Amino acid sequence: MYGEKSEDQPVSKLQFSSPLVLGLHEKMIPVIDLQWFAAEDEGRTEEPSEYKIRKAREEEGRVAKSQELISAVGLLFPGLMLIFLAPSMVRNCTELIRFFFLRATTLDPTKDRMILGTCLLYFIRIVWPIIAVAVVAALFSNIVQVGLLFTTQPLAPKFSRIIPRFGKFFGRAFSVEGLFNFFKSLVKMGIIGVVAYTIIRSNIQKLSSLQTADLWSSVSFIALLAAQLLIISALLLMVLSIPDYMFQRWQYRESLKMSKEEVKEERKMYEGDPQIRARLKARMREILRSNMAINVPKADVVITNPTHFAIALEYDRNQMIAPQVTAKGEDEMAFRIRRLAQDSGVPIVENKPLARALYKEVEVGDFIPEQYWEVVALVLSKVSKINEDRKRARAI
Repeated sequence: MYGEKSEDQPVSKLQFSSPLVLGLHEKMIPVIDLQWFAAEDEGRTEEPSEYKIRKAREEEGRVAKSQELISAVGLLFPGLMLIFLAPSMVRNCTELIRFFFLRATTLDPTKDRMILGTCLLYFIRIVWPIIAVAVVAALFSNIVQVGLLFTTQPLAPKFSRIIPRFGKFFGRAFSVEGLFNFFKSLVKMGIIGVVAYTIIRSNIQKLSSLQTADLWSSVSFIALLAAQLLIISALLLMVLSIPDYMFQRWQYRESLKMSKEEVKEERKMYEGDPQIRARLKARMREILRSNMAINVPKADVVITNPTHFAIALEYDRNQMIAPQVTAKGEDEMAFRIRRLAQDSGVPIVENKPLARALYKEVEVGDFIPEQYWEVVALVLSKVSKINEDRKRARAI
């Protein structure tokens, strides 16, 4: 097929289009549908987020499930029930035929309502166990795959589904999904054909001798072969549903993959715009720096380099999970922090590696990382001794 190239359409956006709707004077170029390619080829390289998976499940009704498993279970359990109830079903059919034959000369189909009522009664009696088992099997096979989920979204009418799109049809036919479904159909036909051939071949002598058998024996034998074909085919189709389910899960994850832009937009929605958060954090640090004259006197200790860096730490065991950096500075700012600490009587402890690390890794207003807790604890214990010595000196 060929497609029309337009100026607004990017080169990577390739679609199928029928040549019947294109003018002969327009340039025709061969195109390939994007469904031939994986999600990475469309720029969707990121794994789907939990939010997108939940939205697809709850709002759109999109889940990963294998229709082959549903079909196989829906074939196996009603088939088993049919075999189990076959004698009673035959008895009910016999009773129904006998009932009407005995009254064939007395009943009037145009007047007697009993005819319709009796037919419905026997029909329900024969069919309802099979229908009930089929419904339970369908519910069970769906719940096993997707859990408890009730949504009418997939049933919502969409006019786009009834509009023929030949380009989309050919795209799907030759996509990974289309090729997989094609080979899956071949395998299914092969399974049923091989099972039927094997069963018939192994019983060919008995089948050829049915021409001399009575009617009941012939019907019973044919029903037995049909039951064997049904059960064996259903079991093999259940085995086939395992790779089909794995493929459906892979395809489901591929269809929900996100581009980097989608990830950023979703993160903005949940966490806020990163630029705004960065500006707020920077503004907070500016406020803390501007309040240095207030924060430094309240600090428990100032750790220095001793001249290049200075970091003021405050720690309240009842309110803080770890010591907090309330002020930090380099060179001239460090000098101002040390001067405020000296004027306010805040202990100054020299620790070059710790001062460099805290200045580089911890911002004003943040708690110190866990790897520095032990070192800072030693510093604070040293500060507490200094404070005790000062109290004793004042008392003397």
